[in-house]
Amino acid sequence: MITLRQSCVILIYLLFLCLVQVLASMLELYNDRLQDLFVSPAEALSKRIEIKKDKKGLVFAQGAEAKEATSAGELFALFELCSANRHIAATKMNIESSRSHLIISIMLESRNLANGSMTFGKLNLVDLAGSERAAKTGAKDDQLKEANSINKSLSALGDVISALAMEQAHVPYRNNKLTQLMQDSLGGNAKTLMFLNISPSDCNLDETLTSLIYASRVKAITNHAQRNMESKEIAQLKEVILRLKSGQAVEEEDV
Repeated sequence: MITLRQSCVILIYLLFLCLVQVLASMLELYNDRLQDLFVSPAEALSKRIEIKKDKKGLVFAQGAEAKEATSAGELFALFELCSANRHIAATKMNIESSRSHLIISIMLESRNLANGSMTFGKLNLVDLAGSERAAKTGAKDDQLKEANSINKSLSALGDVISALAMEQAHVPYRNNKLTQLMQDSLGGNAKTLMFLNISPSDCNLDETLTSLIYASRVKAITNHAQRNMESKEIAQLKEVILRLKSGQAVEEEDV
């Protein structure tokens, strides 16, 4: 079984084969609240994070830190740092149960050395906390509140997945912060892939079947992903505009 950590190691090293810029933000959705994992838990409580869209239609978390990584090692170090700040707790079913959803957003930009064109995109790595039944986990008090929040957001995600799979006109992204943040990873110009860990134990048969049915709905989503590209000329003009805005001189041959 491939763990989240192993998956991230593989993806991180593949990312840097042909990229010129990598920016990452790492958040958790804990009790219906987005928290920045790049800062301490105490500081995260005082930060307000809002979900916005940029001009390209990409979702971003306003107020959250975005850090640049220049190598696979740097990006993985950021992942390790954030994982240490995530909420976990022991239950009757899992000694290190995730009490939140983890959302890692990686903005990528690469340049084609042959023709100078720029390609950009975004990769969301989302570790979903599993749905819980209090009778099995023994959740009480704060843990019960966490479980209710997890189940509510997973239900909202299921509604979005069903709407996309059935090609409905309205997709209820705004029903939960999880689906709002994942909006550009589901449908549209995105490719969605779900990895599912299931238990071989008979006592967990109900959870296994529920998880498999959930994942099969994701597989039913069909879309037509396209590459986001800019020509060499457009990329050069954007560089000139940035230089002008910063007060730098621009030579005639640069235009």
